Amino acid sequence: MTRSTDDFEQRNAKMIRAMASDQELAEASREWFARACRYEYSYHFTWLGRPIIQFPQDMIAVQEVIWRVRPSLIVETGIARGGSLVFSASILEMLGGPGRVVGVDVDIRPHNRVEIERSPLVRRITMIEGSSIDPAVAARVRGLAAGAGRVLVLLDSNHTHEHVLRELELYSPLVRAGSYLIVFDTVIEDMSPDAFPDRPWGRGNNPRTAVREFLDKDDRFEIDRDIQSKLLISVAPDGYLRCVKD
Repeated sequence: MTRSTDDFEQRNAKMIRAMASDQELAEASREWFARACRYEYSYHFTWLGRPIIQFPQDMIAVQEVIWRVRPSLIVETGIARGGSLVFSASILEMLGGPGRVVGVDVDIRPHNRVEIERSPLVRRITMIEGSSIDPAVAARVRGLAAGAGRVLVLLDSNHTHEHVLRELELYSPLVRAGSYLIVFDTVIEDMSPDAFPDRPWGRGNNPRTAVREFLDKDDRFEIDRDIQSKLLISVAPDGYLRCVKD
């Protein structure tokens, strides 16, 4: 007999809680993550033809968040090759309505801009070149968000503590109760100290440390632990922040 929707969801919730408490599985997941990163695992996937540079598990989670929140505007810091912009635009397309994506990057490479602009979803995409913590850039984003309705924010640019903390301070006011602020690459705090020899971030200086400081000062957000409990493998542990009050 087919279970009712309520029974199905209740069983799922029970199994997710049990899975989250399985320490052997958690350790195996961490080992898998570290080994997969040797092969630049996140670089191997595309969305509608554009490299997305994310773990598939996180993109499924982001899709669930977008579908549940139904934002009018998605703000993304960090564009890279544009796969995430196209991904967000495609979910908004399926939702219908006038939803748009604003992408901010300090350096939008010409060849990436050309490919993004070739997307059939480009009408939903606005790109801003400049640092996400530049006051002028942040003001432009706020202008686009004014009157837009519900806003969802994804942070995935420079991963230093100082930069991410400033992004959190600048863009969190755009997010209201019921929506999310998602911070990627918080997993850096759990990785080997020599994982990023040519980068300014690492253990003790990364998005996770910024999230911790931010949450100590801002009581509008809380970590959605249900999301990370079911993912097992994620670049954003403690990074799915749900806004709980205006």
